[in-house]
Amino acid sequence: MRHRCLILLVACLGGGLVVISLSAEDAEVVIVEYPVPNEYPPGELGEIVKLGREIVEKTNEHPLSKAYVGNALTCSSCHLKAGTVPHAASFLGTATAYPAWAPREKRVITLEDRVLNCFMRSQNGVRPPKGSKISIAITAYITWLSTGSPIKMNHARSLGPDHVKPLKIKPEQADATRGGTLYATQCADCHGKSGQGTPEGPPVWGNQSYNDGAGLSHNDKLAAWLKVAMPLDEVNLSEQDALDIAAYVNSHPRPRFVLREHLPKPERLGVYDW
Repeated sequence: MRHRCLILLVACLGGGLVVISLSAEDAEVVIVEYPVPNEYPPGELGEIVKLGREIVEKTNEHPLSKAYVGNALTCSSCHLKAGTVPHAASFLGTATAYPAWAPREKRVITLEDRVLNCFMRSQNGVRPPKGSKISIAITAYITWLSTGSPIKMNHARSLGPDHVKPLKIKPEQADATRGGTLYATQCADCHGKSGQGTPEGPPVWGNQSYNDGAGLSHNDKLAAWLKVAMPLDEVNLSEQDALDIAAYVNSHPRPRFVLREHLPKPERLGVYDW
């Protein structure tokens, strides 16, 4: 009997991801790259891209965005290192997926829509106006991180090529009690014993965390993210560990999502600044 051997070599080069697939049977080599671009665009476009990264990293404090944020989270709280960490809700290649079908909204949405919806849900704030400097800057930055990647619009859901993969384990297998024990040993140092956050990590429940309309409020989605992203720079959770911690975290109170409370006034739904 012949056995087909598949070897995956993963390396971070220049901040990007290179995956080399080697088949022992046919010696085929396939390389897939999602590199971080080396240079900002020239002129004003480059300045807007830089501004977008600043907002992503300091969303709750930046003068342009803080009025639209309702908690202590930044975009980088979920999209680690300004979205440049492969597979941990990465922004690398993400812009290539849009426009995309969004099952939650039941319509096709743009990248700008997706960004602005995060302000309402993950950041428990108010949706910035379409076409505003905030939304243009963030989407310009995310688009810059897709430089050189082929466009492949997503007909199934509004996710990029490096989106977090779902776990194989079923959500019903979660044990929140065990998750509490794991949280105390694996997470509390960064996120606080009461989930309130610390200078090293954002709050994970309570009024300063994401609301119950955010994707991470679903145990399966939070668990999938934890599996590939936490602990930061030392990922070591099993699927069961990640699911149990997710169940424990999401068993605590957090703001309730009511759509009308997160929309701007009708006259500020979009802006035209010429």
